[in-house]
Amino acid sequence: MSETDQRRKTIVVDGVPLPDVLDETMIRGVVHGFYDEIRRDDLLGPIFQERIEADKWPQHLAKMCDFWSATLLRTSRYEGRPLPPHLSIAALSEVHFRRWLKLFRATVHRVCPPKVAALFMDRALRIAHSFRLAVAFNRGESTVGIDPIIERDL
Repeated sequence: MSETDQRRKTIVVDGVPLPDVLDETMIRGVVHGFYDEIRRDDLLGPIFQERIEADKWPQHLAKMCDFWSATLLRTSRYEGRPLPPHLSIAALSEVHFRRWLKLFRATVHRVCPPKVAALFMDRALRIAHSFRLAVAFNRGESTVGIDPIIERDL
């Protein structure tokens, strides 16, 4: 099957066909735009600077493009486990997740049409909730009071 034929296949996410406008170029725009914001952010920037050497950013960005491609386009390019690096950040807290989501929301709304931005945000909110639960569990904390973050509350 040619690349054109593969692109013509309808990808369905949560029972809804994926908009044709969502492609690898848009994912790259989201990932690179988002991490540009992260790196400038007073709260999140230092966390990333401590963990990703300057010359390793191209690999990190490529890996994040692969992650979002696998998440939304159903490609199989991403290989890895995104949770463990986050579990090793001792100071990671609610405020970090909320800032991450705010910056991500601003990026996807700037880069993507509304339906695509909504897809990205739905996934980001789910990922954030899953990570928040895992961080609490890993620390031996109760997860009972950890409610999902809602986009309108950001």
